[in-house]
Amino acid sequence: MSIFLDSELTADERTEAARFWVIPVPLERTVSYGAGTAKGPGAILDASDELERICGTAEPCADGIFTEPALDCEGPLPEVMARLALRTERAVRAGKIPVTLGGEHSLSYGAVMGVARALGQPIGIVQVDAHADLRVAYQDEKHSHASVMHLLAEEGVRLAQFGVRALCAQEAESRVQNRVFHVDAEALVTGNIQSVDLPDDFPELVYVSFDVDGLDPSQMPATGTPVPGGLGYYQALHLVEHALKGRRCVGFDVVELAPDGNAAWDFTAAQIVYRLMAAC
Repeated sequence: MSIFLDSELTADERTEAARFWVIPVPLERTVSYGAGTAKGPGAILDASDELERICGTAEPCADGIFTEPALDCEGPLPEVMARLALRTERAVRAGKIPVTLGGEHSLSYGAVMGVARALGQPIGIVQVDAHADLRVAYQDEKHSHASVMHLLAEEGVRLAQFGVRALCAQEAESRVQNRVFHVDAEALVTGNIQSVDLPDDFPELVYVSFDVDGLDPSQMPATGTPVPGGLGYYQALHLVEHALKGRRCVGFDVVELAPDGNAAWDFTAAQIVYRLMAAC
């Protein structure tokens, strides 16, 4: 089994005593354009072996990184979500930060619900994405990658979206109905905006959902639904890091990597994972 940052971790840093618990979820069931997300977690884990311990001014691995076995993604999607929720709930109850590697974006429902169940307090999601993912039962599947944020909003989870640039009328209406805070890609990119303050009433406990298609395809083409006009690598990370200031990260996922044979994109996704660890 591949282990996140395997070549750099000491024996003590890779045990269940670690602060970060990595959960690979090779889910690929509702992709609607390009395919390949099932191979995403493995590619991220393999690429992470080439990361350095230092990330900016931080060294997240010094707090430990424990990699769990990959989640069983067979069976009906509600059962997959329930299995994942048990994993993230267990991590949070143990005082850890669950790091879920996708896999398609639909997995965020299970990951977030487990975190919310463990905490028993309101949480908010900071979402980097090319899409709002607020459709209702897209292509007759309520657990679609295009519907995941709709499901979470129905559960009362607050949303803050950055980088969206593909939106349907139903999603625009949902944003109003669910009080979704958002700053979309065109404003962020053309204004070179690196930081945005969240609303004062946004929850203190924050889960980050980072869809790699939030980045511009020039920096991340290895994804099933690339959209031009996306965020820059540092821009996306700065937005998340600023959003977390004064708040507590309780978990995160990095999703929708569809490896295409170019290791640069796998490494980019792995570096994003490690940078988000540094931000927690």
